[in-house]
Amino acid sequence: MINLGFIGAGNMGFAIIKGIVGNGKRDGGEVKEHAFSRSISLFSYEPDSGKTERLKQLGVTLCSSENELAEKCGYILLAVKPQVLGNILDKMKPSIKEEHVFISICAGISSEFIKEHTNPAAKTAIVMPNTPAMLGLGASAIARDAVISDEEFDFAKAVIGSCGIVKEIPMSKMKEIICINGSSPAFIYLFAKGFVDYAREVGIDEQSALELFAQSLVGSARMLTDSGMTVEQLIKQVSSPGGTTIAGLEKLYDGKLEETVKEACRACTGRAYELAVN
Repeated sequence: MINLGFIGAGNMGFAIIKGIVGNGKRDGGEVKEHAFSRSISLFSYEPDSGKTERLKQLGVTLCSSENELAEKCGYILLAVKPQVLGNILDKMKPSIKEEHVFISICAGISSEFIKEHTNPAAKTAIVMPNTPAMLGLGASAIARDAVISDEEFDFAKAVIGSCGIVKEIPMSKMKEIICINGSSPAFIYLFAKGFVDYAREVGIDEQSALELFAQSLVGSARMLTDSGMTVEQLIKQVSSPGGTTIAGLEKLYDGKLEETVKEACRACTGRAYELAVN
């Protein structure tokens, strides 16, 4: 049995806990239990009393302090606001050994920062998750440090992958990936808003338009991953010469949509470097 402790059980931390308990995979609208959850004992230090009852309902053992959690758990998942993490890690430091493995979803927090505040030999996996994990549909990027073993890293990936998909990327690209999966839901929501606002302007029921466009996003995403076609081929498939789609695409090209998206990504990455905690 592996003991996994959570420091922080807010929206994202709780989503991962739910994912582990139910493996986060949906079948016919229901979350199904998986053998993975039966190999883990879950612990949490959560000072917010408003969150403890829901943790108990999922079978999480509550700890009275950060140190108690560190003493009981070989794996520690960090899911708190970056600005408070240093103080929390400093409190845990006396209990941290080189065998400990940290899985961090704290934005902008580096492996070096965690080691500096705990143990220089501690092992780390750094994660960039996204909010759809709250529905078991997350898309998370994960990177490893040089000392974590393959077995430990596989466990970290399984934990994060319990509420969606997870892809390994180099540690050096963790800031660049933020715009791709971490921030991109907000960009997609803004894109969707344009379509829904247009529907309202022309007298189409807003909720119907939202559901139709949302399902179009779902279907288009599956075409991107499952059709075997390139992005360019998929665009061409929808676009009849001289037709309605071409007319709309021309306006998007005129507005330099692709370059605007890349500019948004560059701005997102630049801000990530400015906010990084080393």
